[in-house]
Amino acid sequence: MHPIEHLRYVARAHGVDPAALVEETAHALGSLYVDPAGLVVACRRIVERHPFTGPLWWLCANVSTSSEPFEAVWELADQIRRDRTAAELGAALPDDGCVVTIGDPSVIGSGLARRGDVRVLALDIDHSATSFVRRLERNDVDYEPVDAGAAGAATRVADVVLIEALALDAERAVVPSGSSTIAAAASAWGTPVWLVAGVGRRLPVAFVDAMEEKRAALADEQDDWTVDVEILPTRLITDVVGPHGIMPMGPPAAQPECSFAAELLRKVAM
Repeated sequence: MHPIEHLRYVARAHGVDPAALVEETAHALGSLYVDPAGLVVACRRIVERHPFTGPLWWLCANVSTSSEPFEAVWELADQIRRDRTAAELGAALPDDGCVVTIGDPSVIGSGLARRGDVRVLALDIDHSATSFVRRLERNDVDYEPVDAGAAGAATRVADVVLIEALALDAERAVVPSGSSTIAAAASAWGTPVWLVAGVGRRLPVAFVDAMEEKRAALADEQDDWTVDVEILPTRLITDVVGPHGIMPMGPPAAQPECSFAAELLRKVAM
């Protein structure tokens, strides 16, 4: 496949696991060594097409600011491939614990699959958790589908609430819609809320600003509650689980994993 066609394919992809999307994008960008001048434009188009996928911003920012971008892109793909966040989550979960999830979290799913003693209360909104519970079933993880309307009761009995980050800085996390409900309910009951943030989710403030602005624009075009993502204040989060383990929510846990690349925020014709 021609590099440009490959990038168009990646740009149009939706509903793909962020780590898989980063790997596919890395392969497409790596093929652009035949047209290095188009690298930054390609990166800009990718993040415009996938504005809420933090790892793509991380990949494109690191590539755009690297002195050796075509070497960096393969190293970054390898970092995503070797992400230890799921393993760290599996190790940190309490023995025989009960956890609450929402939707179809990929990294959380991998972490839960490593444990055979955890019960999962899987909250569902518009059948968003269907593939997630099937994955739990395949891995013999004890689970119970729970209607999102029972979020209060579920978070009250749980040991931990797990929310997967699409992106974050020290003040905000970009998360799947419905996450603020379980985070607020957990806070009311004193249940810990862990933000699971794999490689590439910790971004400079300006990138999270761009995501928040994009979400606000979508909310102006449609009903606010129909937007797939929301902005969660990090004050509702107790801890962050990442590739280096679990640590309390705070600036060190949200240290950006890439430099700010202003060129990614310039608008281009699609």
